[in-house]
Amino acid sequence: MSTRANTTLNESSDAKPGLGFVVVVVIIASLGGLLFGYDTGVIAGANGFLKTEFHMTAAMTGLVSSSIDLGAMVGVLIAGFLGDKLGRKKSLMVAGITFVLCSLITAFAGGVSTLVIGRFLGGVGIGLASLLSPLYIAEIAPAKIRGRLVGTNQLAIVSGIFIVYFVNAAIVATHSATWNQTIGWRWMFSMGVIPGMIFFLLLFFVPESPRYLVTRGRDENALSILARVNGVAQAKRDIKDIRDSIQVVPDSFFKEVSTPGIRKALGIGILLAIFQQFTGTNAVGYYAPMIFKAAGAGTNASFYDTVLIGAIKVLFVIVLMVIVDRVGRKRLLVWNGWFMALFLAILGVAFALPHMMTWLVLGLVFLHTIAYELSWGGGVWIVLSEIYPTSIRGRAMSIASFMLWFATYLVAQFFPILLQAVGGTLTFWIFAVFCIMMALFMKKAVPETSGKTMERIQADWVDGDTASLNQ
Repeated sequence: MSTRANTTLNESSDAKPGLGFVVVVVIIASLGGLLFGYDTGVIAGANGFLKTEFHMTAAMTGLVSSSIDLGAMVGVLIAGFLGDKLGRKKSLMVAGITFVLCSLITAFAGGVSTLVIGRFLGGVGIGLASLLSPLYIAEIAPAKIRGRLVGTNQLAIVSGIFIVYFVNAAIVATHSATWNQTIGWRWMFSMGVIPGMIFFLLLFFVPESPRYLVTRGRDENALSILARVNGVAQAKRDIKDIRDSIQVVPDSFFKEVSTPGIRKALGIGILLAIFQQFTGTNAVGYYAPMIFKAAGAGTNASFYDTVLIGAIKVLFVIVLMVIVDRVGRKRLLVWNGWFMALFLAILGVAFALPHMMTWLVLGLVFLHTIAYELSWGGGVWIVLSEIYPTSIRGRAMSIASFMLWFATYLVAQFFPILLQAVGGTLTFWIFAVFCIMMALFMKKAVPETSGKTMERIQADWVDGDTASLNQ
């Protein structure tokens, strides 16, 4: 829409608010999450074959798995800068191309070093998408359903995981062990090219974030987008609130994060990000087939059980989307922190039994997955996308997300070593202790943000009135 057309918007304009417009934009943006899930989950099916094909030790297996997390650490660091300088949309397009290159490099890898390079590059794409997709969605979504729409990104992540688990299982089930050993794992990686290209091309059809446009002085363009979301009258109020929130903040990133309220928000975001990865979910996700085989399942059965985990993830992220704006972020994260601790503690006991019961291990992994997806899986990304001011949101999320991926790297790198060194019992009990710490931290330190505009949340942090966020 031209500037002249934008200036003519008024309450009787033809620009009508429509949920359909928002839904389409959110679905396209959340495809970044689907690629996040695909590239994260593909290693679960390929790990066993890669170990044999390239004669990898436990440490090498951990490096191949965790190199994607090292890349993600780089990706989130540059994501905030790119998002604030180039815009959310263009930065997501960079992520799409990166996913395509990752899939091609890993599919044609001739050794461990090439696998690590390809996985690292994929991690850069994941870092970009993991930050920018929920950030973009939060900035365009209406406040009353923001949690639900940001949750769409988590739904896309677990859908990507489910899709790749299904692809992995289909490849394993329909070909010989020899073919899978040499060729099958390459197909697992190469299939990621398709969603990567779809994501890149569809981004041409979505608008830039209206809040980003306001920071660049393009209020008229932002107004036309917000009018399609909430109607012209509300759009004008939103533009004023966004402009006011930008004008009251310090003139540099470092000055802003040094203010007491914003410093507290940044600290909370960092701790939430770290805690998300010490739920043990990625340990289970990366090595699920190995865990089920250790519990007595056959190769094909372990892959089918992993597919079932993917389906459970999708189902309960949908449940999260339905309830998160009603129940609240805080309550869900506290309750399910306790539940995850309980399930991990019992899982540790199950691994200590003289005759490990496959059905018990499977059931506990499923219950832990449900609790995670109802809370810390998507809930952390929702909170991180809400609590920072517009002017520094990208860079502040970069810092928190960097710590998230650093924690992810530690888990992916050292989980197979830890599992081999101390066994399943102590490993899962360690994660259970972290879940207890998470629940206590969330209960004592983190305010509720449901139902508030992003500008209201910012004002409460700046004024030191975080108690009002719990109202």
